[in-house]
Amino acid sequence: MNIISAEYKSSSPRADMCPQSDMPEYAFIGRSNVGKSSLINMLTGRSKLAKTSQTPGKTLLINHFLINGEWYLVDLPGYGYAQRGKREMDKLKNLIEHYVLDRIQMTLLFVLIDIRHEPQKKDLDFLQFCGENGIPIALVFTKADKLTRVKVRANVESYLDVLKEQWEELPPYFVTSSERGTGREEMLSYIESINKKLNQ
Repeated sequence: MNIISAEYKSSSPRADMCPQSDMPEYAFIGRSNVGKSSLINMLTGRSKLAKTSQTPGKTLLINHFLINGEWYLVDLPGYGYAQRGKREMDKLKNLIEHYVLDRIQMTLLFVLIDIRHEPQKKDLDFLQFCGENGIPIALVFTKADKLTRVKVRANVESYLDVLKEQWEELPPYFVTSSERGTGREEMLSYIESINKKLNQ
């Protein structure tokens, strides 16, 4: 897939305020500081489409970007940022849950995982929530350039082994590096294949 156009459309504080359309939406979510904005910019080939920040937990809204005039890339708030107050955490939790559970345009949820770390409870809990609610997901292991290829492969396999304890069938996964562009073609081809099925 060639990205011909990528434009910011809206930022919504609630799922029911997102753009009204019948176009498929591919949403991106992960723990704070997982490299979500960098990945979105890498995928779209636009260095400043999604604002990157040194401050974890910056994204507090549902951000819609229209790609090629055909589908939406959706940047969801990060979860698990401990320095937020309980009230704000509950508000974010509701925002995310309403989007992934109630937004009928949501076609696939890419869940980002930092490849450098052992499986984290917050990630595993969120994946379990997705599985229990039948949310279509794909895993995206980020920051692969920070490790050797051998270590990347070992970490991915150990993560999948943990998931196998709960999942009968593992979701698809991608290994990425925003610095090197790793995984870009694979992810865009996957999105394109789903879009073709939807248009049949």
